[in-house]
Amino acid sequence: MTTTAKDVYVVGLRNAHAMEVQARELMERQSERLTDYPEVMARVKEHLAETNTQLSRLEQCLQACGESNSTLKDAAQSVMANMMAMTHAMAGDEILKNTFANNAFEHFEIAAYKSLLTLCDSAGQGGSRSLLEQSLKEEQRMAAWIDANVAKVTQQYLAIEQKAA
Repeated sequence: MTTTAKDVYVVGLRNAHAMEVQARELMERQSERLTDYPEVMARVKEHLAETNTQLSRLEQCLQACGESNSTLKDAAQSVMANMMAMTHAMAGDEILKNTFANNAFEHFEIAAYKSLLTLCDSAGQGGSRSLLEQSLKEEQRMAAWIDANVAKVTQQYLAIEQKAA
């Protein structure tokens, strides 16, 4: 059986959907525990709303291909996200671990959307380009925000720890 550009694109869309499910789960768990970091909480909640929209966009892209998301991949990523959140929650420096992990995850998402954008025309799905570009821009904005705030979050964490000592 020959693999077509559309086949690769559909697998990429399903993977991206599962990736966004994982992101949603992570942000939901993190936002529950960010009371000491209101600015981070606000940005995480804002990006959570973007992520829900990104999931809808990916579903539109899949529907345009006559396909749907992979329930198995989505469920596996959801479980993984919750396990990761639980592991970080047990750490005293949870906010730092989450900041580092979120930074890496945003760049993973950026790469996934760039790959999908590279494939969409070859797959005959150029009509989905604008949806994918919107999601890519949101991920790039979030990655830039995290990067710009690593030092601030680290300083806030240090101040909270010193006050508690």
